[in-house]
Amino acid sequence: GTQVTVEIHHEDTSPQLIKRLSLGKDRSSVPLFHHTAKKNTPCLPKTVTTHFFPAYPWDKSSLKSMPVDLQQLEKLDAYALKVNVKNSVEELVKALLKKARTDLEKVRAIWMWICHHIEYDVVGYHNKSQLSSKPRDVLQMGKSICEGYAELFEHMCSLAGIQCKKLSGHAKGHGYKTGQTFTGDSDHAWNAVYLEGRWHLLDSTWGSGSVDDSFTKFTYRYNEFYFLTHPALFINNHFPDNSNWQLLKPTLTLREFENNMLHSSNFYMLGLLAAHPETPIIHTVNGKASVSVDCRSGTLFMFKLKGTDEHGLMTLQKHGMELDIYPQETGRHKLEIFAKPSKAEASDDDYKCVVEYVVECESVDKAMRFPKDLHQPVGPSWFSERHGFLQPSHRQPVLHTNDGRCSLLFTLRRDISVLTSLHAEGSSLAEDMGRRHVLQIHRRSQIELKVHLPHTGNFVLKIYSKKKSDPGNYDYIFNYLIRCLNTEVKWPAFPQSYSKWLQDYEILEPLSGLLPANRNVQFKLKMHGVAKVLVQAENTYPLTHNKGFWEGTCNTSGCREVFVMVHENANHSFYSQVLKYEVETQ
Repeated sequence: GTQVTVEIHHEDTSPQLIKRLSLGKDRSSVPLFHHTAKKNTPCLPKTVTTHFFPAYPWDKSSLKSMPVDLQQLEKLDAYALKVNVKNSVEELVKALLKKARTDLEKVRAIWMWICHHIEYDVVGYHNKSQLSSKPRDVLQMGKSICEGYAELFEHMCSLAGIQCKKLSGHAKGHGYKTGQTFTGDSDHAWNAVYLEGRWHLLDSTWGSGSVDDSFTKFTYRYNEFYFLTHPALFINNHFPDNSNWQLLKPTLTLREFENNMLHSSNFYMLGLLAAHPETPIIHTVNGKASVSVDCRSGTLFMFKLKGTDEHGLMTLQKHGMELDIYPQETGRHKLEIFAKPSKAEASDDDYKCVVEYVVECESVDKAMRFPKDLHQPVGPSWFSERHGFLQPSHRQPVLHTNDGRCSLLFTLRRDISVLTSLHAEGSSLAEDMGRRHVLQIHRRSQIELKVHLPHTGNFVLKIYSKKKSDPGNYDYIFNYLIRCLNTEVKWPAFPQSYSKWLQDYEILEPLSGLLPANRNVQFKLKMHGVAKVLVQAENTYPLTHNKGFWEGTCNTSGCREVFVMVHENANHSFYSQVLKYEVETQ
């Protein structure tokens, strides 16, 4: 027969005290307007006036549709998790409500219990004919599919005196492919609850955990996002059969739902605000496509294009990230963006996928191939600032040099020691030589990094640091891409320095670590705290001290190597090597 739901409102009755009479056994009927009882025409009750409805897109205000103080709910949450009643739904609800006073707390206790005690039935999903979604059976089995979650939730709320509806529709859940269309019957079920005069949406199936790619294993992984989710966010992956239950004004069409970007719950839980472009399928222009993500605070990002991060340049911004990708094959490519919080205290160090695109590539830009050593993100950012590299002279991730030389300046935090290395495409540059193609010059709080490239091509300048007081290893901080198209470039390495060469010493000349043979070479070094300095070639050449500089000339005849030696104390008889130069062979 026909089921009719009637709501009786006394004029002085607040929305929380609505009496509900249900004629017939079907509790899943959607509330109707006051005086209408049309069969199969589910509508929203008049108590929910449309001025309550938020607009789409999301206004970036709150993830929830009503204020929820999660800290205040912690004790209730802990209590609900421990309730272990399986003999009847009625007894379970009775036990859960012992610590719940408000309607919100009642809903919360029911939500927490279901999310942590009912697992998704991956076997039953493949054999639905054997499956019962009746609340009693779901409780006994301890598992179900979305239908069972939603029916159990609705029934438990009903027993607790809370208006609740089971809703059905299409969802961008497991197996969803970017850009796919939805046809036929609905494929998912969730709930709406009536709290504080308004309807609110939640999905206890997705709140409880997730299934693996093969849909054979369920893992409990509680997800707070799907509890009283803001409707403009819920519509991101839930499209109800009855558009009224979007709880939005205006509502979205199915086509709009299909074409909209899918943001995972991680996207919002990590405090991200928006991704651009806002369409799931993007096309390259001249071999390039660009993506950006906005967020409120420093967040770390990474990406994968066809499973690798080689074909792009990602830069971290104070409020997000920007990414240019250059696919090296035509066709359709999956682009995944991952993020994680930057706070040092964040215990969960895993990057989580926050958004996916399909990139349609019509042409390839072969010139935009990057060295394998390039680490994402590229260039300086708030992250390098946090590690003591302030006021960078070059804020862009790519440095272009025509003569094969470039110089970078930073203001450096006092307690920091820096290590740098240069990496070339392929393995044309050995590790020790890679370090010698970058020269550090420290002047008070500034550091200058002089780079001389050994040949034309693409290079990666990697920058590491550690606290001076820390005996441990250097930590990688950031890198630049350096490009040089001039085939004439062939700079030798800087001279090799030893441990006695102090951080604030400076080479003014000769900068080249390879000296010409049979020549007089001028030396000028800035050093302090030493008694004598000499240059050891075939003969020994003492340098003279003049206004903080040690200067002099050395002849390179008859030798393959030249050393700079220091006499640290006039009373000592031994010298220490601080620099080593090589001499060209004739």
